[in-house]
Amino acid sequence: MSDLLANDVITPDAGESPLLSLADVSILKAAPMTRLSLRVREAAIAAAGDAFGAKLPVTPLGNETGEKRAALWMGPDEWTLLAPEDELDAVFAVIEDKLTGQPHSLVDISHRSEALIVSGEKAAWLLNTGIFIDFSLEEFPVGTVTRTVFHKSPVMIWRTGEDTFVVEAWVSFMDYVAGILVDSAQELAAA
Repeated sequence: MSDLLANDVITPDAGESPLLSLADVSILKAAPMTRLSLRVREAAIAAAGDAFGAKLPVTPLGNETGEKRAALWMGPDEWTLLAPEDELDAVFAVIEDKLTGQPHSLVDISHRSEALIVSGEKAAWLLNTGIFIDFSLEEFPVGTVTRTVFHKSPVMIWRTGEDTFVVEAWVSFMDYVAGILVDSAQELAAA
């Protein structure tokens, strides 16, 4: 996966000011996007990926990207599909059409979650204030995606560049997650 393709899917929200911008780390709100939760059996993985425009990754913690598309592995038969916000109806319809007759579940979760883009030299350090995962490039390389807990909130973390992470949380938890990230980053600046 290239940074270019990931940046084609996850972009800063043009209407929002950065939540925080320091020399070593920044926190930006990501633009709204189409999010679909797909569960499908092994026999339909290729067809679903073809319909979506990005292969469905079958490697744990992996992702695949296509033009303005990202498929994130969430489990052995579960993926989160990301696309531009204005393509929800078209993406949903083409996947449903392609999977007609195949057992599957395709659910629009676009309004359930929001995403932040955490980037900079201290991005991994900042995430480690509430997540106990080794974010070194050797253990958590670019392209890795996982669900975990940040303090008390469930989150999804996707490394889209050496020093760039997407942090996704349910809307009801995002103020909590963003607040702790900003507070922790301000402590970094004061140190």
